[in-house]
Amino acid sequence: MSQENQELKLLGKQVSGYNSPEEAIIEVVPNPHGDVDYVIRFSCPEFTSICPITGQPDFAHLVIDYVPGATIVESKALKLFLAAFRNHGAFHEDCTVGIAKRLIAAAEPKFLRICGYWYPRGGIPIDIFFQSGQLPDNILLPETGVANYKGRG
Repeated sequence: MSQENQELKLLGKQVSGYNSPEEAIIEVVPNPHGDVDYVIRFSCPEFTSICPITGQPDFAHLVIDYVPGATIVESKALKLFLAAFRNHGAFHEDCTVGIAKRLIAAAEPKFLRICGYWYPRGGIPIDIFFQSGQLPDNILLPETGVANYKGRG
């Protein structure tokens, strides 16, 4: 499908960021290979949000894997959505699972897994894992590539 027919509001346009994740738009486009199952991975090694209690910054490495259905997530829209968390106060669990729910609502993937590897605050790293749907047979789903905490390097 050509871009002209997709009515995208963000791609190819100058846009400013969002003030909150709630107002962010997650755009999708038709899956160009809907006849086969495959995995799309988004890695966000510099995700940030703020603690809703202290206002201190929280940092995470997010890995999002999904098997698309009829649509795929447009990456510029995803980047703007994730950046909207920068000044958003929420706990790690709320950020990680909330991102998954928004992606599922927007793209309706066959399978989605998000791994939130949060850097330590107070000496404790918190890792959040969420999965939805069934992984289709014969799909290669690689490890996330993010080491268990050893300085998260």
